[in-house]
Amino acid sequence: MISELPLFQLFGAMARYAAESQQVSATNIAHANEPGYKAQQLESFEDFLTRAAHGSQTEGLDGTFKVLDAKTPASPNGNTVSLEQELYKSADAMGQHNLAITVYEKSMDLMRTAIGKSK
Repeated sequence: MISELPLFQLFGAMARYAAESQQVSATNIAHANEPGYKAQQLESFEDFLTRAAHGSQTEGLDGTFKVLDAKTPASPNGNTVSLEQELYKSADAMGQHNLAITVYEKSMDLMRTAIGKSK
């Protein structure tokens, strides 16, 4: 079906990545005052694509994203969450999600037009 085309799989993965990134930032923010908490971050989307291209054929772009320790300095209580960085990451993830969904929707509109079916 149309959703199995590589373009749609790519933008679907991009939207999933942005949503997961938002979740990781929210978790980090929730633990911002917890002594010893180590901030997390997702692998880059490019690293995920490389892994998906060289990984198993069954997962491909439907695979999971690796969660890594963020390399941020620790506060005196051992916590490595930077609220400023997390807010920036959260806003960036929202923009990436909106971009992925918009391109996905516009591509669907083009496909519908090409096959002669409008909304």
